[in-house]
Amino acid sequence: MYILWFKEIGINDIPKVGGKNASLGEMYQALRSGKNKINIPNGFAVTADAYRDFLKSANLEKPIYSLLKHLDTQDIKRLQTVGEEIRQMILAAELPKEIQTEILAAYKKLSREYGQKYSDVAVRSSATAEDLPDASFAGQQESYLNIKGDYQLLNAVKHCIASLFTDRAISYRIDKGFKHADVALSVVVQKMIRSDLASSGVMFTIDTETGFSNGILINAAYGLGEYIVKGVVTPDEYLLFKPALNKGDNPIIKKQLGSKEHKLIYAQGGNKSTLDALVAVEDRHQYALTDKEIILLGAWGAAIEKYYKKPMDIEWAKDGVDGKLYILQARPETVQSQENNLRLEIYRLLGKGKTLCSGSSVGSKIAHGKAHLIKNVSELKNFQPGEILVTEMTDPDWEPVMKKASAIVTNSGGRTCHAAIVSRELGIPCVVGTKTATKSIKHEQEITVDCSQGEQAFVYSGFVKYKIEKVDLKKLPKLKTKLMLNIGEPEAAFKHSFLPSEGVGLARLEFIINNSIGIHPLALLDFKKLDADLQAKIEEKTAHYKDKKQFFIDNLAQGVAQIAAAFYPRQVIVRFSDFKTNEYANLLGGQAYEPKEENPMIGWRGASRYYAKEFYPAFCLELEAMRKVIYELGLDNLALMVPFCRTEGEAQQVMDILKRYNLRSAAPIFMMCEIPSNVILADKFVKYFDGFSIGSNDLTQLVLGVDRDSALVSAVYDERNEAVLRLIEQFIKTVHKYKKKVGICGQAPSDYPDFAKFLLKNKIDTISLTPDSLLSTYTSLGKM
Repeated sequence: MYILWFKEIGINDIPKVGGKNASLGEMYQALRSGKNKINIPNGFAVTADAYRDFLKSANLEKPIYSLLKHLDTQDIKRLQTVGEEIRQMILAAELPKEIQTEILAAYKKLSREYGQKYSDVAVRSSATAEDLPDASFAGQQESYLNIKGDYQLLNAVKHCIASLFTDRAISYRIDKGFKHADVALSVVVQKMIRSDLASSGVMFTIDTETGFSNGILINAAYGLGEYIVKGVVTPDEYLLFKPALNKGDNPIIKKQLGSKEHKLIYAQGGNKSTLDALVAVEDRHQYALTDKEIILLGAWGAAIEKYYKKPMDIEWAKDGVDGKLYILQARPETVQSQENNLRLEIYRLLGKGKTLCSGSSVGSKIAHGKAHLIKNVSELKNFQPGEILVTEMTDPDWEPVMKKASAIVTNSGGRTCHAAIVSRELGIPCVVGTKTATKSIKHEQEITVDCSQGEQAFVYSGFVKYKIEKVDLKKLPKLKTKLMLNIGEPEAAFKHSFLPSEGVGLARLEFIINNSIGIHPLALLDFKKLDADLQAKIEEKTAHYKDKKQFFIDNLAQGVAQIAAAFYPRQVIVRFSDFKTNEYANLLGGQAYEPKEENPMIGWRGASRYYAKEFYPAFCLELEAMRKVIYELGLDNLALMVPFCRTEGEAQQVMDILKRYNLRSAAPIFMMCEIPSNVILADKFVKYFDGFSIGSNDLTQLVLGVDRDSALVSAVYDERNEAVLRLIEQFIKTVHKYKKKVGICGQAPSDYPDFAKFLLKNKIDTISLTPDSLLSTYTSLGKM
């Protein structure tokens, strides 16, 4: 019996039908009904016995294993020669008649089920050693799409069998310690989903870069899914927060538009089953999935993970004919789920070089080496160990060379493309989607690849020094005060969430507004009144939004949500915007709305802006974003903080606004203590706020009358000055008298042990630090 239907196989049948088929059968039986009702297209497995009997009948076993004996995978030329010879031997042989008969009978039955004479099917390889916890085997063998007709099906099956001996599959088995004779191949024959008329992609039920387990990452692009995996396109990226999904809140905490210039579609006639097509410009500027579809996929992903009890790597597709979503396959995620997050390895760049290009970061490491530009597979044999592979995109055939690389840089692809997947498994840094790497980097140029700074990675000219910190979290000392983090960039939040902190003491909106929005909020509100040139520039950044103010609200909410989700349920204190007039003026369209001030540092900033009629509409956009995070996304660990609040009257006016937006009762409200009046009138301010954070930088500036941006008086600036220390001590005592919490956010505690000791002596509740100084502060405070 050479055929088993999905309804006849389960996860325990890997020896019979391989990992892919076994997983498909398990899902088909367990998850299509009940409350999950996951759509899974039907199909059947051509068993591993068929593979073995085929090799025996064609007398291929001895010559194949003889060629593979003592093969050195470092010898790329020999590997290519042996692989090609074995594949040609298999393709030249004929499948036994009984195997052909069973395959075609099953194909006829599947076609009838879908009301077709010859159904279009996907024919994929399913190795008996794949999808193990520490070895995915993903992409080692081939897949064939839009196969239709008896001859085409039998031909595709034989090509799948031959692909067990691709160069990459041979190399992978040897590296993983598998004997070639112990690995057999089954074939998946599954009804195709017409995603060539819609969209498709991949989904991970864990954050692929950090191992953050509460995240579900979905990539989506138009057409058949091969282009995402191969890195041909930069897809949309959606991030969902599992606890919000479980509570019934909106779980989408990030949506990033991909360029999606190309798609893979069905070919009509001819020798090819698929062909490349350009995506219409207007479609590129739209998301490939609706929010409703994203949430449904996320719910399916969570259900699949719950069923398998492990993080999963899932392929999905949307049918352009019936409009429905389908799950095509699922396998265990094999990289981040194996990581030990009790031992941190932190890479820190110590210098800086000229930036050659940037892209999406894969991993969090740094590496340097000579760049080796490769344009086609014939150049692979010249690649040397330790070099950095720079190319348009990687191909599965390149894997024997990729394992020699110290890093990989590509022009194309997203964080779930082939280059990214292989780099994670190899544990090397990778930069994808740079667009310009092969032009901006010269062959044999010395370069440094930096993936340590969050979602965006950089390639620098020259060898930039870096260090690696290794920390065992179980050995950290217990402290008398709580340590929190200062977070600016949402993209780094998941990585930093593994640090031993009590949450986030300061999340700055300025970083999100600068990097993710880049447009003055009032310019978005006045979009229709702007001149044509400025309108065009804003339209370029916001093309997928008809309502331009919603662009601001959504992007700000998503940035905050990423930080809040990363540290959930630990508290995250988000400070409302504290741009100065010159900084606001630098945003697109900002010049028209910002006055020129001689000293913006003590000018129109903080609370004074929020109630001013000129800025109030813009502040309302911030409030709408925070409402979305709390009420719609369900992130109830958020606290809000008001900066630079000069007087009791300002405190009252801001509180009145927060009440109007139902935020006063929705989240704790904190105030920055950074003005002498905040200390002197602390007994007044405690009536308005739930907690406080001392901004020692601005407080020092205003106590000593020193412009902290002026080099002329920089020698006077000192946070340890007695006047500053007296005010901090006084403020802590007053706030504690009213039984409220007070913390501090600033670099001084980590730079100056005596300052940290002073804070501990005065029983400050929390100290909030930058991530790079948290661990060293733990050590220094632990000795006090």
